[in-house]
This record gives sequence, C-alpha cells and structure tokens, in this order.
Amino acid sequence: MSEARTARTYNQRHVPRKRAPGGQRVSVYVSWSYPAEAGRNAAELDNRFSTMTEVRRVAWPAYEDPQWSDPYRFQQGIAGALELFFWAWVPFQDFVEEITGHPVAVYQRIDQAGFPTPLDERVLDDTDVLFVFGLDHAVTEQKAEPGEIEALRAFLARDDARLVLGPHHDVGASDDLTVREMEYRHHGDPLVPRQQRFATYVRDLMQGLGVPVMNRYGLRPATREDGRIAPLSTVPDLDAKGWLDGVTNFNFHLHLPHYDVTAADAQDTIHVLARQPIDLSRSHPFTQEGNTEFNMFLWMPPGGDRAADLLLADSTIFSSLFGGDESLRNFWRNLVSR
Repeated sequence: MSEARTARTYNQRHVPRKRAPGGQRVSVYVSWSYPAEAGRNAAELDNRFSTMTEVRRVAWPAYEDPQWSDPYRFQQGIAGALELFFWAWVPFQDFVEEITGHPVAVYQRIDQAGFPTPLDERVLDDTDVLFVFGLDHAVTEQKAEPGEIEALRAFLARDDARLVLGPHHDVGASDDLTVREMEYRHHGDPLVPRQQRFATYVRDLMQGLGVPVMNRYGLRPATREDGRIAPLSTVPDLDAKGWLDGVTNFNFHLHLPHYDVTAADAQDTIHVLARQPIDLSRSHPFTQEGNTEFNMFLWMPPGGDRAADLLLADSTIFSSLFGGDESLRNFWRNLVSR
C-alpha cells in the first residue's frame, strides 16, 4: 500500500456528494466507537483489538518497514491496529469510485476526536448503497437508538436504496473455557483472543428491522491445494438479481461468522445465496453438530414496506488485508451497480 493513498473518512459535517449520471452514492458506516476501542486496556486478554506491536510480532516481518514500525510515524498501540483498517479499505473505495463516479464516504459511529455520527438522515440522505460494518466489541455497548431504526426504515422504503449489513464474528460466547479453547484452536489466529464478541450495534439494527439473523462463531474456511479459499456453495436459482454473477469465491480470512437464520419459516423472506465450506481438519462445536458449511451471503428481497434490497456479508470481504482477486471485485461491482 502506498503512503500516498489514504482512506477518506467523514463525519456529519461533510459536504454532500452530487449525483453522477447513473452512479450510486456508496457509504460505509463503521459501528465502533474509536476511542472506546483504542482505549481498551491492552493488559486484558479478551474482547479487544490487537496492538500494532502484537500485529508486528505475529505477522513478522510484514510490518517491519519504518512506515509501520516507527512509533513517530505509526501508533504502536491498539490505535495503530485500528488505522490498518482504514488503509485496507482504500482499494475497495477506489474501485467503487471508478464504477460509480462518487468517492466512498466512511463514517465512524464515534470518531478519533470523539465526535458522534448517528446513523440518521445526515448520512442516509447522501447515500444510495449503505454498508454497515459491525466491528464494535460488545463490551463497548454501542446500541442503535430508536430514531436510527426509524431513519433506516425510511431509507429502505426507497426503491433506489440498498443496505448491506456486516456483523463480524462472535468467538468464545460459551462460558465453558474448554469450548473457547476448541474455537481458538479451530480458527488458529493468535491475534484473536479466546473471547472476541462483536456487533451489538448491528444486532440491534437487525432486531429493529425484522432481520431474522444472528452472527455466530468464527469459523475457518476450507482451502484448496494452492492455499486459496475454497469456492462458495451457491444457489443460482435463488439469485434472481445476479448478486453472485462472475463470483466463485471471496477472500480468505481465518475466522468468519456464520449468519444463522433464526426463524424457521423465513425461507420466503430471506435467501441464503452462498455458503462457505469449513476446514474440517480442526474441530469446532459447529462441525461436531454435523455442519460442513456456514452461511456466508444472504439476501432479503424487497417486501412489505421495504422497497430496498437488504443483504448480509462480512466486513472482511471488503478489506485488502485479506487479499482479493477478480471474483471478489466482481462481487463488489455487483453490490454497487445492480
């Protein structure tokens, strides 16, 4: 990543974007409180992001360039690791801008300076396609307010709008420490603690909007012989809008959430369009129940008062930290141009 490329972040005071002919205005809303995440006690093992020093140690020597290792140029605590997210979203922002003609705004629920940006009309009136990345640790208690739910309902009443929800993983939910250890050994990422529970905010949104889904676990995808992530299991007959046209796989990430459909009678309102094969060489409570795949990409077609499409896909799919190929770029294109 070039030092000249920087993520573009906004708060509620930014100048609205003018519509380009035929181009969708795309926004990303990161559900965390930056100060709450960066200010977590690094001596506590669970429910926090890694420090940049820990990232450098585990990924050595990938981040030993002075750009990352010099404390006068890049923060070495948790804040430094958070800044990596912004670097990693730039390729997605650049790609989408090329397609739509609009820069991609990235909002934080609470930014580095402590300024809040509620998910209301100040964001939604300037947006056609909204991605909500559920990267708030549950311990920071980010809750969706009733006014935000109402604003999203109004947004979803537009037939030119689209909402993509991305609650992250929920590792170590069990009180049984042996189960937490099994989950940790399954995904195999030393940077993820035995308990790392995300996405209270997006769970609130799903409950308020009637989305019968819960993010569970952090599952390790199966890989091919060359180390690339295994192809998705897809259901083309349900993909009426072609969200997965030209898409065979996403990018590899060690711990991905299973989007569990919680309503038994939801098959007509929500479609599981893609499932990801699991690495079965590493035991996990989910695979011990006989599961070999987990729900990776879901679609709720318009219905009732909702004229907009609502989709679920994990935030890691849009991060260059975990690689990417033409299949992934086809998926990005489909989401912002269908």
